[in-house]
Amino acid sequence: MTRLNESFNSEVKPALMSHFGYKNVMQVPKLEKIIINMGVGEASQDKKKIESPLEEMALISGQKPIITRARKSIAAFKLRDDMIVGCKVTLRGNRMYEFLDRLVNIALPRVRDFRGISPKSFDGRGNFALGIKEQIVFPEINYDKVDNIRGMDVIICTTAKTNEEGLELLKGFNMPFTN
Repeated sequence: MTRLNESFNSEVKPALMSHFGYKNVMQVPKLEKIIINMGVGEASQDKKKIESPLEEMALISGQKPIITRARKSIAAFKLRDDMIVGCKVTLRGNRMYEFLDRLVNIALPRVRDFRGISPKSFDGRGNFALGIKEQIVFPEINYDKVDNIRGMDVIICTTAKTNEEGLELLKGFNMPFTN
């Protein structure tokens, strides 16, 4: 069991039960999954350009990513159906808690001019989306081997019913929100 998972069971869960007045432990919102997505538009023209992002995403997440493909053709983007457009990873269980721990404690503080995350990026059902502009904020990435600086989307899916419940859950994991 990871450090973050233990702190969830011992500290965060009782705090959420008292804050929202849950009568049953199963009502407490918890993390369901974390999805990391990296768009690689250049890969539609040259298939070799997806190899580097795949390796970097595997280092960051600890799991092999899958290649995402275009669902339909868009002439303005020179995109045809089934062309490679990026890669993604879905983390669950211990890998999810390990990634969230590294994101909150190591990667986000390394972002240049970091002042916190806006709590307005919830979707109305307790899920939180976050954009990272550079993959080099993660310590697993060797800066000398990076060919392109790429951004990534991190979506944290929870079982929370409202944004307020999701916000309190992520605050319990020490997510650095601005006030």
